[in-house]
Amino acid sequence: QPLISSSEWLQLHGLKRNKLSLPQILSQIGFQHRQDYVTTLGKLVASRYADGLFPQYKRVQDGSVYNLTAKKELILHVVDCLMEAIELYKQRMEWLTSESRQIFGVIQEQCIVIVTDFGTATPTEFDPCRDALSMVLEEQVTQIAKFNLIWAAQDLRKWQQKSTPVSEHTVKSAVTWLWKLDPMTAASRSSSAEALLEAMSDEAVSS
Repeated sequence: QPLISSSEWLQLHGLKRNKLSLPQILSQIGFQHRQDYVTTLGKLVASRYADGLFPQYKRVQDGSVYNLTAKKELILHVVDCLMEAIELYKQRMEWLTSESRQIFGVIQEQCIVIVTDFGTATPTEFDPCRDALSMVLEEQVTQIAKFNLIWAAQDLRKWQQKSTPVSEHTVKSAVTWLWKLDPMTAASRSSSAEALLEAMSDEAVSS
């Protein structure tokens, strides 16, 4: 799936700022039907001169009425801007919910520890888990600064003693380490907690 670049994402937010919310669009293609308080009547009275002259749109949110005066060309321009924004949102959502992001979400922190707890997974379940972890290492960890792996098992194991700078070499090393783990070494009841405490002991780690 395509990754929306930072510039494209900023462009999308620029489109939003460039008058693409409903109130902003309405102000571009028309004007609000005004009402004012008339002291002698003791109530709000709306102007009537525009009745029947313009198409009108009533906002459900606050009941305000807009008289629509825009020419077709302006409306088509607004439609084009909205379609462009919608397409960028679709691409962004497709990317956010694809591949390793579908399983792990998006890693935003720059220094992380991945604690793996396979529990009593059978050998046939173990390999898909490692496939998924390899995917997140290769797709997402490569984009951050530092990382480490800890395996929650009866004999707790760490890939490195402390979080390590990300490079092509270190990611490959971590994947190799992951695939050398013995699937028969099951986790104990306390191993997950011990692994999390070990991960938290690295002061550089943010997640």
